[in-house]
Amino acid sequence: MPMDRRLFLRRLASAGGTAMFTPSLAGLVNWNRMSGPRKPSANYLPYGNLVTSPDCPEIEIPESFRCIRLSSGGVPSSVRDGLTVPNAFDGMAVFPLPNGNVRLIRNHEMVDEADSGRAIGEPHYDPRGSGGTTSLEVRISGAGGDLSVELVDEFVSLAGTVVNCAGGPTPGGSWLSCEEITWGPERGYEQPHGYIFEVPASATGPVDPVPLRAMGRFIHEAVAVDPNTGIVYETEDTWYEPGRRPGAGLYRFIPNRPGVLAEGGRLQMMAVTGRPGYLTARGQTPGTVLPVHWVDIDDPDPPDAEEDWLAVFFQGVSKGGARFARLEGAFYGDDGIYVVSTNGGDATAGQVFHYRPTSDDAGELTMVFESPSHDVLDSPDNIVLSPRGGLVMCEDGSDDQYVRGLDREGRIIDLVRAPVVGEYHPGEFAGSCFSPDGRVLFFNVQGSREAGGSRASATYAMWGPWGDGPL
Repeated sequence: MPMDRRLFLRRLASAGGTAMFTPSLAGLVNWNRMSGPRKPSANYLPYGNLVTSPDCPEIEIPESFRCIRLSSGGVPSSVRDGLTVPNAFDGMAVFPLPNGNVRLIRNHEMVDEADSGRAIGEPHYDPRGSGGTTSLEVRISGAGGDLSVELVDEFVSLAGTVVNCAGGPTPGGSWLSCEEITWGPERGYEQPHGYIFEVPASATGPVDPVPLRAMGRFIHEAVAVDPNTGIVYETEDTWYEPGRRPGAGLYRFIPNRPGVLAEGGRLQMMAVTGRPGYLTARGQTPGTVLPVHWVDIDDPDPPDAEEDWLAVFFQGVSKGGARFARLEGAFYGDDGIYVVSTNGGDATAGQVFHYRPTSDDAGELTMVFESPSHDVLDSPDNIVLSPRGGLVMCEDGSDDQYVRGLDREGRIIDLVRAPVVGEYHPGEFAGSCFSPDGRVLFFNVQGSREAGGSRASATYAMWGPWGDGPL
């Protein structure tokens, strides 16, 4: 049976008693306590060796599991007449439907230039924007060895946007899809881009695309919503390179009316108290707690954002805002927000931070994990909590691509592998999420990001004896 959510989110005290962690993030803390060299998972395979999937031979999965391809990009839909499914599958979330099925809402990180881009549906925000979202309806039936997963429907649910990378679900049952670019009329588009758009899980076709301008125009990646306050935390995927690229910000949006983002609100950026412009990307010690506060962004939709995609970032830095490296994945847990820095850390292999608010305007930031080597974790990106207390991470690294798990003891588990074969290099994994009952893990392979690209995207469903291991 699926674990009760209260148990799933129960807190574990850290060794010093100063911070609290979810069961899965306790694994990151435990990993930091280990000494000596460590390989990813060669000596810990709770679900068995990875073998070629009989149904999906392009990937390898645990020998006791089954995986099917639900949907492919760049080809006609298998269930919806007239729909050619866009490529570039990326961030994704799952929602329960009233009929017992589940809804997947999936981003499309299409990067076509304005002269070749075409909207994937109507109504659309920009006729030259080739990105957006599609929504899938999936039926899960049976149990055990007779469990079945079937695609029932898929359709465009957001059209006319560009480079829809990640986002996040809201407690109200919607998906926030984020544009990871600030292109606009100067590049031939008919509308400015770089915004967040909301797609309800209840939508049965393309929604009216409304840019949430008060939430900022910058290089968006993911969002996470604090269900207690309605505050939306936003990550920015920009690089840090000494002397060349200044980094990324961590933002929060305080809505005028919680749950109704279109009514506007206030955008702020995190700052480390007493240390203006603090750089979190290098020289950090896991477990160190930094006092932080928030500074206002005076103009969340600056007129020069197309020419300067860091226009919002520099507003925050001018007031002391902290600098991260490529903030990507985000999720709520332990009365706060976890965020992933994909290439942060001294080895540039990834960091995980936790922010816990202590008042309306202040809180504490703790780095709970830093990968010491690309051999341990190679640039973690999308992250999802397992209902059984583990952590599942999509890596955005080089060579073979992995979906990896992490248990509470700090042991890393290979769940899915897409190998490099000759000249063929697999696309990155993205969009991992569990069905509401915890039985099925959904995930994407990104594929080509331009119309007509040769690498098909794919959405997979994988299930098996999760109870045999920690995930």
